[in-house]
Amino acid sequence: MYQVPDQHGKLAVVTGANSGTGKEAAKRLAGAGAHVVLAVRTPTKGEQAREEILAAHPGAQVEVRRLDLADLASVHELVDGLASDGRPLDLLLNNAGVMNVPQRTETADGFELQLGSNFLGPFALTVRLLPLLLAAPAPRVATMSSGTANRARIDFSDLQGTRSYSPTRAYAQSKLADMLMMLHLADLAAERGWPLLSAGAHPGYTRTNLMTSGPSLNGGRPGLLESLLYKIVPSQGPEQGAEPLLYAATSPDAEVGGYYGPRWAMVGPTKPTSLPRSAQDKAVAARLWTEAEQLTDVSLPPQEL
Repeated sequence: MYQVPDQHGKLAVVTGANSGTGKEAAKRLAGAGAHVVLAVRTPTKGEQAREEILAAHPGAQVEVRRLDLADLASVHELVDGLASDGRPLDLLLNNAGVMNVPQRTETADGFELQLGSNFLGPFALTVRLLPLLLAAPAPRVATMSSGTANRARIDFSDLQGTRSYSPTRAYAQSKLADMLMMLHLADLAAERGWPLLSAGAHPGYTRTNLMTSGPSLNGGRPGLLESLLYKIVPSQGPEQGAEPLLYAATSPDAEVGGYYGPRWAMVGPTKPTSLPRSAQDKAVAARLWTEAEQLTDVSLPPQEL
């Protein structure tokens, strides 16, 4: 099992920290001494997760703050609250997401739900938090993607799936967008001389409620093939599935623009993983970043930061 290095004195924000890989990552960071913010859509569930973490690590520093990535107003509220605290942010773990929503659904801001929750919300959160991150001595942004992104492409002609919507295609595109965001942020940090490490991860086939919550939205349910795959494909628990993200966020061996996942693709200990060719196109990454800035009305901090 990956041992998280000492995190005393560090502030970490983990999105989607009330369950699954997010809760496990938050638990391990808290256990290593970090002050952890559980950024969750439903505070009552966040409080339950906080109590579980404190039961395992009495005296840990854990707090709950509301964050709905499908609502940019909520993103701004969280960032404004953290900024008013005035404390530098050492770690941002972009973990939260939604998967395979059966019918096209929109966020509070009119974005397709999977693109909005999985990419545009995290993009706005990351960019708006950059001043706090860059106030820390060695900040990191670790972003969770998915193996399904390997089969995706960014469809700029129908980014929001208004003409043609497929639950699996929309999910895969949103997770490829996360990869491209992670890599473009790494390039920006190098260009601007920021001491920020941006890296990514995927959890393999990890058993969490992500597999069922998305397909169950709007009265839907997982299809027969999905239900069968859940039973026969090798899988692992959140304890193992969270490790690639924790590695990207905390390992001294993690590299700028590095991508980490299970050794055997679906399961296993963490190892460096090759990025798909579609994630290595810097022109696409730059175009997507500009598109995200326009859609979210969020842009980079001044050059001097």
